[in-house]
Amino acid sequence: MANANPPATVPDGTVSTQVSADGIGVIEFHHPKGNSLPGALLRALADAISAMGQDPAVRVIGLRSAGSGPFCAGASFDELVAIDDEARGQAFFSGFSRVILAMIRAPKFVVTRVHGRAAGGAVGVIAASDYAIASAKGALKLSELAVGIGPFVVGPVIAHKIGLAAFSQMAVDADWRDAAWGATHGVYARVVESEAQLDEAFASQLQTLAGCNPEAMALLKQVFWQGTEHWDALLAERAAMSGRLVLSDFTRSAIAKFKAG
Repeated sequence: MANANPPATVPDGTVSTQVSADGIGVIEFHHPKGNSLPGALLRALADAISAMGQDPAVRVIGLRSAGSGPFCAGASFDELVAIDDEARGQAFFSGFSRVILAMIRAPKFVVTRVHGRAAGGAVGVIAASDYAIASAKGALKLSELAVGIGPFVVGPVIAHKIGLAAFSQMAVDADWRDAAWGATHGVYARVVESEAQLDEAFASQLQTLAGCNPEAMALLKQVFWQGTEHWDALLAERAAMSGRLVLSDFTRSAIAKFKAG
């Protein structure tokens, strides 16, 4: 029997959690605008991941988004255009760092199900997973340069996962890369054709890991994310970079063109 908690509701979005009797914890987020993640939803997601990481009833964490459209369109564009000072800018760009740090520091594997496209910060969330499974629709894109900024906050976790060269390619050439590219470069551990196959693979992987030695998995997490101990400060610095850039005339103009297009 599963234990489902009432969803944490933020304006137009939710984060819901469910824990099964065999120790599988699943977190699902939803937002009507392409499963984008405004600041309040990012905070709720980070809190849910941290709570499951400390819950003795949870042996493995599954992360997914709702619907059949995009997996996640990235940060909220509405909040981006409303930034009017550096402090607010840094706070905005720190949203994904909270989620990334919660994921890599949870002493349990995080398995992510990617059913559709992932843009911007969403690529960082996928990279912060210990194991990610995607459908063939799981294309990837770092879109930040197109609006006059850069993938500064998510850069460290993506480079940690797939290497600096592949991250650089994504950051410079801000176009879509298909799920096969993601599998070849290590963003995804596995790609399947259909959503039905994705559901089966996601459930099977979680079930397998729920039966593994929790201590071994916790120690492996330390190995996977060795060298990230300083990331609180690093990601704060990166968020400040973006927070300054978003106020520049160049970026304001780029955002205006993006909205008009």
